[in-house]
Amino acid sequence: MKILVTGGAGFIGSNLCERLVNDGYDVTSYDNYFTGSLDNHVTGVRYINNSVPHYTVDIYRALEPEYDIIYHLGEYSRIEPSFDDFNLVWEYNKIGTKKVLDFAKKCNAKIIYAGSSSKFTYEHEGYIKSPYTWSKETNIEFIKLFCEWNSIDYAIAYFYNVYGPREIEVGKYATLIASFKYKKLKGNKLTVVAPGTQKRHFTHVDDIIEGLIMIADRGHGDEFGIGNSTSYSVFEVAEMFDCEIEMLPERKGNRMSERIVADRTYALGWYPKKSLKEYINEHR
Repeated sequence: MKILVTGGAGFIGSNLCERLVNDGYDVTSYDNYFTGSLDNHVTGVRYINNSVPHYTVDIYRALEPEYDIIYHLGEYSRIEPSFDDFNLVWEYNKIGTKKVLDFAKKCNAKIIYAGSSSKFTYEHEGYIKSPYTWSKETNIEFIKLFCEWNSIDYAIAYFYNVYGPREIEVGKYATLIASFKYKKLKGNKLTVVAPGTQKRHFTHVDDIIEGLIMIADRGHGDEFGIGNSTSYSVFEVAEMFDCEIEMLPERKGNRMSERIVADRTYALGWYPKKSLKEYINEHR
């Protein structure tokens, strides 16, 4: 079976590529290295470096339409910076994703799309919180229709605050757990965006990958949340690192809660196995 992973040199994508190769699949990564890294390359994966918006011209030159499954992870994926990066959000999440769908149609491949759990909150449902969330939610509506119109097998996967090996540690695209680990290592204060009581369902990347494998194998035409049912506030996580904490002002798009939508994933037989507390104790 041949599998294409867009964003395969990124945090989640590289972990997925590693698992797929170890399971014996023929794997190709297609990545523009916006947040991906050469350091994330895995032996046995074919890597193609290209920019997602240029699928219009280049995807048909770079790739033969012979894939069975396409995991589409290669989009812009940060909430707060998306207010300043709207052009990137449009290029990667709108233009790029349309071209991936066109390629999936040409391949007659099943597509697994990485949605955003940021739309699931207890305050309200919807996509008005940030350009990133808007782009992801409107993509899902289009993907469902496009796949139904063209008889393409698909599934939507929602990730919940992923942590683990190959996270980005520094810069505006850094993930929370990796950023805290890095600051702890450097002896710096941990910065927490006010009010600090915002809660998240932190989920280890190994559990995410296990869910993606199951969804590709057994999930069809539906939405599947992959998230740990245990939640922690950002302030609680910072306290686990046993460091001095510095509070930062509130930011646009920062939601206070998120709601787990994982019943369909549980029905496939998926359950999280990794604990955030144990991970922090091992790595702090």
